[in-house]
Amino acid sequence: MSADDLKGIIHSDPEIMGGTPVFVGTRVPLQNLIDSLEGGESIEDFLDGFPSVKREQAIAVIEAGKLRMLETV
Repeated sequence: MSADDLKGIIHSDPEIMGGTPVFVGTRVPLQNLIDSLEGGESIEDFLDGFPSVKREQAIAVIEAGKLRMLETV
């Protein structure tokens, strides 16, 4: 999965949250998902807390991270 594949999933715009990467269609920073998962929360917990984020968006970000890690090993 390339950066182009994530264009409909996350984006960064200086006019939105000062350029912090957010889920498309929301003002929810990508970092919130990372923090939630690192804190032991499930994807469902994250989605309950941020209902504007679609499940497909969260899964796509996790999948992209997994593929990126596998490329570096």
